[in-house]
Amino acid sequence: KRIRTGGRWQGLIIDSDKRHWRMLAKTRGKIQPGESVMIEDRQGRFRFELSMLAKSDDGKWIGRPKTDLGETDDEELIGKSPMQLLELVGRVPLPHYVRGGNMVDDDLQNYQTVFAKHAGAVAAPTAGLHFTQSLLRRVIDRGIRIAPITLHIGLGTFRPLAVENIDQHIMHAEAGSITQSSADTINECRKQNGRIIAVGTTSVRIMEAAATDGRLSAWQGETELFIKPGFKFQITDGLLTNFHLPRSTLIVLVRTFGGDGLIRRAYQEAIAEQYRFFSYGDAMLII
Repeated sequence: KRIRTGGRWQGLIIDSDKRHWRMLAKTRGKIQPGESVMIEDRQGRFRFELSMLAKSDDGKWIGRPKTDLGETDDEELIGKSPMQLLELVGRVPLPHYVRGGNMVDDDLQNYQTVFAKHAGAVAAPTAGLHFTQSLLRRVIDRGIRIAPITLHIGLGTFRPLAVENIDQHIMHAEAGSITQSSADTINECRKQNGRIIAVGTTSVRIMEAAATDGRLSAWQGETELFIKPGFKFQITDGLLTNFHLPRSTLIVLVRTFGGDGLIRRAYQEAIAEQYRFFSYGDAMLII
């Protein structure tokens, strides 16, 4: 809650450094730089103050959790980094269609893919939610190799296309990495005439962004690649993905990969058979 007014405050943490959170914030009225809010944990206990330092031009706030010695007498909080504090008090940002956005303790594990390793995405990549460790073992037992790659989903993934001509859309940047080991696995598979099946549109995006002449090398950085009609895929042979919202960059990618006619038929089938969309929804495999 806001200390000055007592009003409710919510923040979506985008990333953090050694002392600060960068976030989107929502409250009634306008909060001013220099104000503080009191952060409560998942049990509803108020734990520490968050000083709202400044708001950037893109609408994101910079805030500093006040947990240094002298700012708090809670020994559990002293010396913890902003990321450690987030693990302690944060709630999983569930979409509104899952229990009204209200998490339960199990969501800390369940609303997370079995592939997850590095913190940084603002949401779980939904295609990966279909996999369990036991399913992965069955996949591997059938001789299919797994090549993990990382792409942190950003806020732009959820922003609808606001232009009629998709060539005018400014694509968001997302950070990711491909290890040399994963690049070697993918390149060897292609050399042996195997197929590369991407789990999710994020996997497609980073592989195609990092590809050079049909091969991958170790890569780390940001990509603003917008996959739209006319794009020539270099790496991806198949795609497992959920059903996506209209007017999104994700549906544009899927349509570009699968072709307009095939994807239209798939969505007509999904609607007719009442498939489930969104995070825990049904999936399709395009090969």
